[in-house]
Amino acid sequence: MATESPRWYTSSYSNNGGNCVAVATNLVAATGTIPVRDSKFPDGPTLTPRSTAFAAFIAGVKQGRAVSAP
Repeated sequence: MATESPRWYTSSYSNNGGNCVAVATNLVAATGTIPVRDSKFPDGPTLTPRSTAFAAFIAGVKQGRAVSAP
C-alpha cells in the first residue's frame, strides 16, 4: 500500500496575506493526524497533532479561548 502524500490547503479566510497555516486533512484516516505547517515555509517543519487534539484546538478558537503569543 502506498503512503498518501499530504494535500495542503489554507483557509479561504486567509486571503493569501502570507500569515497563514496550511493543513492536510486528507491523512486523518491513514495516520490519525492533521499535519500543520507555516504556509510561508512549505519545506520547513511540520506539526502533526492527533486529529482529536486539532479538533479541540479549532473548537477553542471558535469559542474565543485561543491565546495568542506575545
